[in-house]
Amino acid sequence: MTENNAIQDKSEAFALRIIKLYKHLATRDINKEYVLSKQLLRSGTSIGANVAEAECAISKEDFTAKMYISLKECSETKYWLKLLYKSEYLSENEFMSIYNDCLELFRLLTAITKTSRPRS
Repeated sequence: MTENNAIQDKSEAFALRIIKLYKHLATRDINKEYVLSKQLLRSGTSIGANVAEAECAISKEDFTAKMYISLKECSETKYWLKLLYKSEYLSENEFMSIYNDCLELFRLLTAITKTSRPRS
């Protein structure tokens, strides 16, 4: 498995976890949460969408730009996860499980963007 395949697989698996978390937050009997969880759904699924776009990039610069967008979306996703946890919509166990996956994606995307940057 190459690094790019790893990021594709991990970002897709993460998006599926985000979708399940969104459904969980939006369908609870009590404490239904829509505003933050919709933001999380958008940014968390956007990571993999931009990785998929990067795989069909028309140039190295286009690839790098899409990976940077994925990195930015991952950073935003970390923010929404923290807010959901700090506002007590997520338990510590729920938060740590998905947040650690998000951090792993963030590290992978950071490595990819650093190595695909043009050398000066």
